[in-house]
Amino acid sequence: MIGILVVSHEPFGSALIRCTRHVYGRLSPQLAALDVVPDENPAAALDCGRELLARINDGSGAVVLTDVYGATPSRIAAQLAVPDRVRVVAGVNLPMLLKAIQNRRMPVDELVEALLDSGRRAIRAVDADDGAIAAGAGGEDR
Repeated sequence: MIGILVVSHEPFGSALIRCTRHVYGRLSPQLAALDVVPDENPAAALDCGRELLARINDGSGAVVLTDVYGATPSRIAAQLAVPDRVRVVAGVNLPMLLKAIQNRRMPVDELVEALLDSGRRAIRAVDADDGAIAAGAGGEDR
C-alpha cells in the first residue's frame, strides 16, 4: 500500500493528519507528517523526511504532499522524489489527503493524477444556498 508523507510548514501537516480521524475514526497506517519549523536546517529536515519515508514505504511507493510550491518544505519534498516510486504533489489540502488515503492501492502515477484532479475540484466558491443544502443533509463533514 502506498505510503503518504505530508511535508509542510509547522504544524500544518500534523494537523491535516489529525483531521483524517474525523472521517476514519483512526489514523491510517503508513501515514506521516514532517512539520518543518522556522529556521530549521533543511539538510536535517531532509534526513528526517528520508527516515519517515523509509518507515512508511512498504515497497509499493509513496506520495509526498507539500503545502506551498517553492517554499522550504516544498524544496525538501522535491528532494525525496524518486522516478516511478516517490511522487511529490504541492498544494495539499484535506480533500486531497483524504483522496490519497482512500486510493492507496492505486499505482503511484495514477494516484497522483487523481489527487491533482481532486485538489482542483475541492477549491470552489460556496454560496449561501450550499449551506442550507448541507444542513438539510444532516450537516455531516464527510
